[in-house]
Amino acid sequence: MSSGVTQFNTHSRWMERWLKEHDHDERSAERVHQHQVEVEKVAASVRSFHERGDKFRIFHGSTNSTRKSALGRDPSKVVDTSRLNHVLHVDASSEMPYALVQPNVPMDKLVEETLKHGLVPPVVMEFPGITVGGGYAGTSGESSSFRHGFFDRTLDQVEMVLANGEIVTCSEHERPDLFHGAAGAVGTLGVTTLVKLRLRRATKFVETTYYPVTGGMKEAMAKIQTMADPKGDLDYVDGIMFSKDKGAVITGRLTDSPSAGVPVQRFSGAADPWFYLHVQARITNHEGPTSDAVPLPDYLFRYDRGGFWVGAAPFTYFPGLPFNDFTRWWLDDFLHTRMLYNALHGSGQSERMIVQDLALPYANAEEFVNYTDDRLGIYPLWLCPLKQSPWPTMHPHQNEFEPDGKTLKPMLNIGLWGLAPTTHEGYVQANRDIERKLHELGGMKWLYAQTYYPEEEFWQDFDKEWYDALREKYHATKLPTVYEKVKAHDESGGKAGSEKKSWAQTVIDIWPFSGLYGLKKAIDSGDYLRARESSWKDWVPRE
Repeated sequence: MSSGVTQFNTHSRWMERWLKEHDHDERSAERVHQHQVEVEKVAASVRSFHERGDKFRIFHGSTNSTRKSALGRDPSKVVDTSRLNHVLHVDASSEMPYALVQPNVPMDKLVEETLKHGLVPPVVMEFPGITVGGGYAGTSGESSSFRHGFFDRTLDQVEMVLANGEIVTCSEHERPDLFHGAAGAVGTLGVTTLVKLRLRRATKFVETTYYPVTGGMKEAMAKIQTMADPKGDLDYVDGIMFSKDKGAVITGRLTDSPSAGVPVQRFSGAADPWFYLHVQARITNHEGPTSDAVPLPDYLFRYDRGGFWVGAAPFTYFPGLPFNDFTRWWLDDFLHTRMLYNALHGSGQSERMIVQDLALPYANAEEFVNYTDDRLGIYPLWLCPLKQSPWPTMHPHQNEFEPDGKTLKPMLNIGLWGLAPTTHEGYVQANRDIERKLHELGGMKWLYAQTYYPEEEFWQDFDKEWYDALREKYHATKLPTVYEKVKAHDESGGKAGSEKKSWAQTVIDIWPFSGLYGLKKAIDSGDYLRARESSWKDWVPRE
């Protein structure tokens, strides 16, 4: 197709049809009109890059990746989509409720908007700052993904600006190859500008039950596979291994009426426990399963405070700072995930942490955990059962089927998050060793973190011919490839970031200045105010 503007859409026909065919209030109509204006600006910017033959990256306004983002890059090579950050409409009256959501809406704001209508997304990423667009362009498997699949599997329609500036819509019935191909492709097939997201009825509570594990991964996986049955009545399943032998499998059931005698437990207030510590206390103090009635949004964002358990790392970075109930209460503003990410990027200390999500066949997961136990000794580990996406896909996958020959076997997500080896060389080698072991065991990693694979090895996990054909068909060859976006600066193991630094940067890199500078950047972001002002905390008022 020619790149001339007369040959393709330069405005959103989906939104024009929607305005004509659906009932909507004045506020929704105004937001849709403003959306069209903003998308046309994005399309014009993209089109100018295409006409010049230049590559560009996308600035979203925030990141939950441990990779360097477009922040700080040459603004002349960035398309700014940061204003696309609104929920345009929630339709609660349809037989299949849905929301029209722009890509930069974070999970907490999405949940707040849908809860006003008594609705909630089927898959909600546990970190409040992860955006809808990030969930589609990345890989987001959560504790409801054994039933619903990755976040993108809950979308019915996506509006995109292709890399030639054309505005298109894709779905299961319209450009389905793009609809599925762009999921997990980290923005390398076009710029997402709007999604239609399915919703389900919200309840007041999630009755959350903690099952102790004392027999290691073998017992944990057996429990998870039994409980993560899509035909069963559970809505959420995940697990935590606190050591090689001990852990917990955690289930959740949506309910307005918790079982008699089950106490209400919250995780959103500064004085509330961190979720993983609460689970650890429960399984330590009880031999059998115990339950809590957790307000729905408290459950959805239960890992926000403490960033699962990575929020314990600053207490190690600053020796002498005790890790206890008082200090976690006192420093609560700084220990939510948005602030932790800001501090990590601001400090330049991302190499202090191994932060990797990994998906493996159940048959090989125990061997992988035994390997990481010997190689790194990182605990806790997060366990999350996953329903696979149809192949081909840029999501982690394995081509193994159930006995029916049609259903893909589920996989197990292992969250490996903890302190890294102290040298750059040790950090790179640890990541390469993880990648090699994963490949050996038929596993794959999430691409939000830096990747150290050589390019040929990287593409062994994906159908490159399929991916390249999509890029050619949808004019995306001038966008960075997936590999270009996710690779570390030196995949060969040399000294990444060895370029000459300014004296100021050299000083900032010295302990404790890097940590203090990261803390300053986090405070400057003002993101701690978002956590303080979150209205979702009042879904079930405190007594």
